[in-house]
Amino acid sequence: MSMAAERARAAALAEPDRLDGFSSPREVDRLFGHAAALGEFADALESGRMHHAWLLVGPEGIGKATLAYRFARSVLDEGKEGGVREALDRDHPVFRKVAALSHPNLLLIRRAWNEKTKRYAQSIGVDEVRRLRAFLGTTAGEGGWRVVIVDRADELNQNAANALLKALEEPPPKTLFLLISSAEGRLPVTIRSRARTLRVAALGNEDLEAAVRAALDRDSHEADAKALATALALSQGSVRRALELVSSEGIELYGEIEAGLGGLPEIDGARLHRNVERLAGPADTERLELYLALLLGLIERLIRFTATSEGATQEEQGLARRLISPANLAHWAEAWEAISEARAEAFALNLDRSLLVLETWFRLQSVAREHPV
Repeated sequence: MSMAAERARAAALAEPDRLDGFSSPREVDRLFGHAAALGEFADALESGRMHHAWLLVGPEGIGKATLAYRFARSVLDEGKEGGVREALDRDHPVFRKVAALSHPNLLLIRRAWNEKTKRYAQSIGVDEVRRLRAFLGTTAGEGGWRVVIVDRADELNQNAANALLKALEEPPPKTLFLLISSAEGRLPVTIRSRARTLRVAALGNEDLEAAVRAALDRDSHEADAKALATALALSQGSVRRALELVSSEGIELYGEIEAGLGGLPEIDGARLHRNVERLAGPADTERLELYLALLLGLIERLIRFTATSEGATQEEQGLARRLISPANLAHWAEAWEAISEARAEAFALNLDRSLLVLETWFRLQSVAREHPV
């Protein structure tokens, strides 16, 4: 195989959102939690009245894709005893083919790799969805079901969404669509109305820790007890977030954020500019995404704690009492929403990331200064 072909195959086998150093969801054989979602799908499959499209909705990083591949393997291996309720062994032919994306009856639709820019597209384009025509227009290889996974469905652009809608409206027999989404509201109502929604909740503490430890063991990562405990406390039920924290500089980034919020309404200019330098470069996208996710997650927990007295660590509770009160709660919620929108726009339009970080902190300073506790 040529070097160019090797690169193309490597790109094909890597998800755009795959966490570096860890297995892809299609390579994960153990599922933690999500018993209700698993049971709902299993009941439908066993009843013989399977809906042709399922929309798996829930927070990012909680195992929706892992669950979708579990469903796909169960449907593709029709003769398996126990159905979806029993996991396939990693050495099973169906497991291996799905993990390698080589099963003839499985199609994965995702953001495309651009060989020229060496980056994934910002959205799923219509050309990706048009692959459905050939996939659905032929007789299913190896007989049985065909499965289409769209990961992530909320990344479909308008033309791609329209093309998918046509397939959802008139699916061939024994075709299953699994649409994965962390932002259900971004999907057209026409698509949502043609799929059965399966809501997937964030993991509870025990399942979260078990899933994180399993991922660390499976992919030969080590984590000291303190870092792991901190990562679990900050991850809000997301395995991905916990792994990002414990396996990278996430804990350090969180400390920077906590210190920055603790200093408000004053801003340490030197600290802020050091962070801008390490976050805004062309190669710093993943670090910036993690930083902003941690910042927004922390602000969300501070808001929730102020409103409900729940959902924050002991240190965060002290920070919440100093910055937020029932009287200024709405202003902090508005700031959270504005930062979220600015983040999405900056990444979608490739705007100045230095300015994004600076404006984020100036916005928080303004809220703390104009609406003190």
